[in-house]
Amino acid sequence: MNRILTLMAVLAVVFGICSGRIEQVSTALLQKCGDAVPLVISLTGALCLWSGLMEIAEESGLTKKIATLFRPVTGRLLPAFRKDAKVLGLVSMNITANLLGLGNAATPLGLAALQEMTAKTGKTATREVITLVVLNTCSVQLIPATAAAMRLAAGSSAPMEILPAVLASSTLSLVVSLGLVAVCARLFPDREGGR
Repeated sequence: MNRILTLMAVLAVVFGICSGRIEQVSTALLQKCGDAVPLVISLTGALCLWSGLMEIAEESGLTKKIATLFRPVTGRLLPAFRKDAKVLGLVSMNITANLLGLGNAATPLGLAALQEMTAKTGKTATREVITLVVLNTCSVQLIPATAAAMRLAAGSSAPMEILPAVLASSTLSLVVSLGLVAVCARLFPDREGGR
């Protein structure tokens, strides 16, 4: 990602020089850097709130109840870990954080689940690992908290009006992606980490 962003910045400067608009590029660069600070501060507040609530949920035992609730789904999606309470708990909390639109809060939970899975199997690209990456990447968002916070910071009078579009697009992307994982697992069974 760093390379892509660096390449984009270099290309902007090169095209600015070639088109004779380097002053406009410089002005836009300084202005947008200044605009980024209030945006980051407003997002930090929302992220801290939801991350704190996730921590409370974990300490209160709510995460275990959520893991039990999701067990029929996570057990089917991750059959090799059907009886592994720790992995399923981390995956369930990852799914919950994503449902709440907390991608940044979900990432550490997803990484912890991936570490547990790879440590127990000794393999890095099993079907279950790929399924978890898909679940984390294409998650359904019931509350797009981060997007709503960004819209509110940008001056939107109705930051949650994107909810139907977010629900439809995230559900469709998740269904298609899980379908592709299932199809690839059937087409290439010998490439599932050697299982």
